[in-house]
Formats: sequence, structure tokens, C-alpha cells
Amino acid sequence: MIQRFIELGEGYSDIYELIELARANRHRLSGLFAFHTVKNGKPVTSCVVVLHPTDPGDFQPLYICREGIPNPSVKPNKRYELFAQLAKELGTEIIHLEVKPSTLFAELDLYYQHLIGIMRMNRFIPPLQ
Repeated sequence: MIQRFIELGEGYSDIYELIELARANRHRLSGLFAFHTVKNGKPVTSCVVVLHPTDPGDFQPLYICREGIPNPSVKPNKRYELFAQLAKELGTEIIHLEVKPSTLFAELDLYYQHLIGIMRMNRFIPPLQ
């Protein structure tokens, strides 16, 4: 199986695309996640939509709007409210995780590998076979 983050942007206008991806693929929805961190002194959140793997192909996409939305517990905002409304619409809960910021990693790929490791360890996504 291949699990890969697909970055849509930082969540400014691309949050709308993330929401539409989840709606259009509701039959494949595996989970909604909010990764909270502090980046450059600001509390921010990444919104993530995880789909079940494709069949055939065994590719599991993890769509992300990375670190551009203010943390809603610190600063309520419309973009995160839209994501929360999506969870209600799709009948699921958002899983909240505190993570390290991407700026601590030399490369973005290392950051995404780190997040995949956390998600596998917590059994939110399946381990590699």
C-alpha cells in the first residue's frame, strides 16, 4: 500500500477544495483530522481528509491544508467552522492531534513521513503489509 499526503495549500481558499473532495468521496472517507501545532509562534491547525485506499492500486491519499488555519481553540474562525460542519454533514468526528510543526524538519517529505508514522502508530491508518 502507498500512503501519501497531497497538499492542497495552507487552507486559505483551498479549504473549499478539501471540503468538496470529502463530499465527493464520502463513500471512501476514512477520517477527518485536525493537526494542531505552533508554527513561528502562532497556534495553527492543519485540516486533513483521509480516504480509504483505491481498489485496484492500493493508494491511500491523505489530503491536507497545512498549517494555515488559526487553531480554533485559540482563535475561532470561519474556515475551521466549515470543516467542523463537514464532519457533522458526513456523520463523523474530527480526530485532534498535537504535532510538531513542519519547520522542525529539513524537508517536507520527512514531516509527512513523521505524520504517517504517528497515524499508523495510533491505528488511524493501516500499517504497510
